[in-house]
Amino acid sequence: MKKREDISDARKSSPPDRSTSQGPAISHAWRALRHRNFKLFFAGQGISLIGTWMTRLATTWLVYRLTHSALLLGIVTFAGQIVSFALGPVAGVWVERLNRRKLLVWTQAVASAQSLAMAALTLAHVINLWEIVALAAVQGLVNAFDMPARQSFLVQMVDERNDLSNAIAINSSMVNATRLIGPAIAGLVIGAFGEGWCFLIDGVSYFAVIASLLMMRITPLEIRRSTTSMFEQMREGWDYVRTFRPIRTILLLVSLLCLMGYPFAVLLPVFVGEVLHGNAATLGWLTGASGIGALVSGLSLAVRKSVVGLTRMLQISAAMLGGALILFGMSRTLWVAMALMGFVGFGLMQSAAVSNTVIQSLVPEDKRARVMSYYTMAFFGAAPFGSLLTGVLAHRIGAPHTVILTGAFCVAGALWFTAELPKISAIVRPIYREMGLLPARDMEMISDAREPAV
Repeated sequence: MKKREDISDARKSSPPDRSTSQGPAISHAWRALRHRNFKLFFAGQGISLIGTWMTRLATTWLVYRLTHSALLLGIVTFAGQIVSFALGPVAGVWVERLNRRKLLVWTQAVASAQSLAMAALTLAHVINLWEIVALAAVQGLVNAFDMPARQSFLVQMVDERNDLSNAIAINSSMVNATRLIGPAIAGLVIGAFGEGWCFLIDGVSYFAVIASLLMMRITPLEIRRSTTSMFEQMREGWDYVRTFRPIRTILLLVSLLCLMGYPFAVLLPVFVGEVLHGNAATLGWLTGASGIGALVSGLSLAVRKSVVGLTRMLQISAAMLGGALILFGMSRTLWVAMALMGFVGFGLMQSAAVSNTVIQSLVPEDKRARVMSYYTMAFFGAAPFGSLLTGVLAHRIGAPHTVILTGAFCVAGALWFTAELPKISAIVRPIYREMGLLPARDMEMISDAREPAV
């Protein structure tokens, strides 16, 4: 009962909406944009993410151009993400102790400086692999604090709790729309001017999200602050994640998908160069195709009216991701590879957004940042080991066979989650009923027969 009481308390902790626009009604799919703060975030973050995706593509292409090594591509990605993994629990505790808006302003400022440093070194033609690794590690440090802060800050930008899942879906749509736009622009910019200009554009784009954060009018949350030590708070967060089966199971599946599914992006330059015999523009097309699939994923979540039924979508998306990766490893023509990249993008982003939404709907407010730090560890923490693993495997057995193998592991994870789903539903259903998302069990047999899977 303790967990359920915490959750019930968290539902009541949100202040009334004082920053919601009173203009014309917005369609149900975009209802979170009624909130002024989230609207500002949407505008600023949308600009910044275009630069972020440009930098991601430019970095992978720069490393491949300098080294022509799948292993070194994996090492660079590993360096950037292992820091986020190592600092995850500590960062979660600090986020709960700090003003999240101020923290986000600082993380965006440091990220901007990192991109501008990459731009200066690349445009001066003096950059080398180890400088790229070091700057990737700096970005990993930023992400360790930025991700849990941003995820837990959503509840302050969207004051009506019922709109939180829609805000997450819109945020996912924004990430993936820019994922479509950013790489396409980056491919053209790299071809015309080189990678350095992508880094420069990214560094400047962070000013947009910093401006949006400073313009927000935030009502502070009334959270019961803990007087315990940082170590005790870390242990409390870990015990909650470890003992609450739905969150534990979802995080384990996300970890597997990020370990085996997410690192496919590391091998895309190898596919482009050795299998498809393309260039930076070809890499942009493949990344853009996965962005289309991911965008469709985000839009499909935005039109949903409730979080109920999302765990079933997590099962489906994991299986889709694995199956598409297996077929992508077998593909040898660009149009087939692009089509499969669409399914890969849908499966990967659906898994990430659904798991985020379900976890945010279940976690109590006083543990939100700590739990989201474990989500960050699962999402960004498993990926560096996967990047290193896929780099080593691709070096030994080739990129196509590596992608086929990792896709098979994703399918296995989907099967395992399918077996766990009835146990998760038995725990989550009473919580959703208490939240008013499911009907009360006045007629138990009829309810059990008609209730949707959660």
